[in-house]
Amino acid sequence: MSTLDFSPLFRSMIGFDRLANALETAYRTEPGGYPPYNVELLDENRYRITLAVAGFSEAELTIEAKESLLTVTGQRQATESEGNFLYRGIANRAFERRFQVADYVKVKEARLENGLLHIDLVREVPEAMKPRRIEIRGSSTNPAIEHAAAAKAA
Repeated sequence: MSTLDFSPLFRSMIGFDRLANALETAYRTEPGGYPPYNVELLDENRYRITLAVAGFSEAELTIEAKESLLTVTGQRQATESEGNFLYRGIANRAFERRFQVADYVKVKEARLENGLLHIDLVREVPEAMKPRRIEIRGSSTNPAIEHAAAAKAA
């Protein structure tokens, strides 16, 4: 397996080192896997991850959000009545699924319905980070900084 070299991009892009790490992690991660899942874009700031976790109870599932990583784990409890199967097609194994989430994306809720684990996420951008309109002053008006300095001197 080859590695990706992002160094040419960073000649003109400053502060995107986390992006390179996320891309390298995604490149190394094998597609598919267990359990199968969907990622939906509900609207501009809302997402839903749905994992097929048939046979798992709420007590056997754990969701942890730490910094920019969302981890979903499932650990099956051993039951005494395992049975004597002729064919076993339903997976009965532990799993761990990891998702990189962007800044300001938070888990809103999680629910288990009909063997599907739904995790709803929302992007909550702070007011200071939202786009704002900057007033353009003409050359005939005094800059606000000079005006404030003149007011203090008086």
